[in-house]
Amino acid sequence: MPPQERLITPEITHRSLVQLGQRFGIHYRVDGTPLQHQPVALGHVHDVGLPQGLHLTLSNLQVERGYTSTSYQSVPWFFSIILEGTIQLQIGQQHLQLGAGEGVCAHFDAHQPLTVHQPAQPRLSTVNIAVRTTAPLGLPAPGSQPALHRWRLPSALHQHLCTISEQPPTTWRQPLVWQGLAIQLIGLGLPETTPALPKHHGLSTRDRRRLAALHARITQHPAEPYSLAALAKEAAMSASSLRQKFRAYYGCTLFDYIRQARLEQAHASLRQGHSVQHTAHRCGYRHASNFSSAFKRHFGISPHELQRDKP
Repeated sequence: MPPQERLITPEITHRSLVQLGQRFGIHYRVDGTPLQHQPVALGHVHDVGLPQGLHLTLSNLQVERGYTSTSYQSVPWFFSIILEGTIQLQIGQQHLQLGAGEGVCAHFDAHQPLTVHQPAQPRLSTVNIAVRTTAPLGLPAPGSQPALHRWRLPSALHQHLCTISEQPPTTWRQPLVWQGLAIQLIGLGLPETTPALPKHHGLSTRDRRRLAALHARITQHPAEPYSLAALAKEAAMSASSLRQKFRAYYGCTLFDYIRQARLEQAHASLRQGHSVQHTAHRCGYRHASNFSSAFKRHFGISPHELQRDKP
């Protein structure tokens, strides 16, 4: 089970927000003129990697000065649940204000990013879930247009989340509990208007097996010099069919997944102490400069910054 990580200390300044944004591809703006060492908020943010392509962020803050976050790095589905407090969200021309006991399901991209304003308030407690790939849970792929969908938590679940969020996932048991809760929240929050796809996204058993084998090979060996023609031949499909079926089944394009797998391997390599140059070549990049640019776009932090922050 991946360990949890406390991302922010009890005193959150404009500087720490900027550092957080660099790691995750989020731009933060503080209301008014921010002072580098003046607290923006007090509290904690916990970041937890979960199985089945899920990523969980728990926030429990006292917001001293309002601030706005703009997220550019898209995932198939993103969920935000408000346990206490209020936030305002925007994607394109869509605007929503959420209060305690409400949630939102969002799909966005770099052209129409997700903007969230957290006004000054005594307490803001939230649960955020990023779904990085749709296949493990058999989720539908999102539509082509970014969108926001508001929904309400059952009162009993709201109370349970308020109670359990007071216990950060610092032990092996808590991530297991949160994994189950995350799946439940996703099931409740997906919009009913999401087109009901045929079983297994309309793919035959043979297609699903071939795609799963291809997916596993890329995951295990991301640095290989893959080409669409060779992968299509391996999957016994045409190139256009492979592109279409891979995206329908996994919620991302084939080469987006190859890039993601390479960068995830690179992240682990850097955390193990390998040099940037070694990691770049190990993960299929000919030039360290190209690798560094791709790494920062994906993680919001450069390889050198990750090494510097490594415990």
